[in-house]
Amino acid sequence: MKSIGKVVAINISEKKGVIKTPIPEGIFKENFGLVGDAHAGKWHRQVSLLGVESIEKMKKIGIKGLCSGKFAENITTEGIKLYELPVGTKLKIGETIQEVTQIGKECHSGCAITKEVGQCVMPKEGIFTKVLKGGKIKVGDAIEVLY
Repeated sequence: MKSIGKVVAINISEKKGVIKTPIPEGIFKENFGLVGDAHAGKWHRQVSLLGVESIEKMKKIGIKGLCSGKFAENITTEGIKLYELPVGTKLKIGETIQEVTQIGKECHSGCAITKEVGQCVMPKEGIFTKVLKGGKIKVGDAIEVLY
């Protein structure tokens, strides 16, 4: 069963704890993550993904000015309920193959979104992956669930 979604944004930051900036394409290195991103490295949370649907949920409860990268996600997706994918799921995103390693995370203390609204979607609906096969990912690329 292959679920098809798409990449709506790729976001990068040189420092941790800051809002990421959108870029048209990114190079994702095997067992490392997005080249040039502060969160890349040899660990289990190399790449973070969040669905645009989750961002829309936050907008509906009244948060203004939200856009891709505000939740510090590397890849903003559309069409896949990321948080329903079990850990170990393999995804083909652009030229890469990635494996889901974690669903959600604890928000760091002082998360700007939590302060403003009282809640954030990244802890429940964001996911993390490690890069099994590197390559380029561009905005508009398909996301396929390989299982």
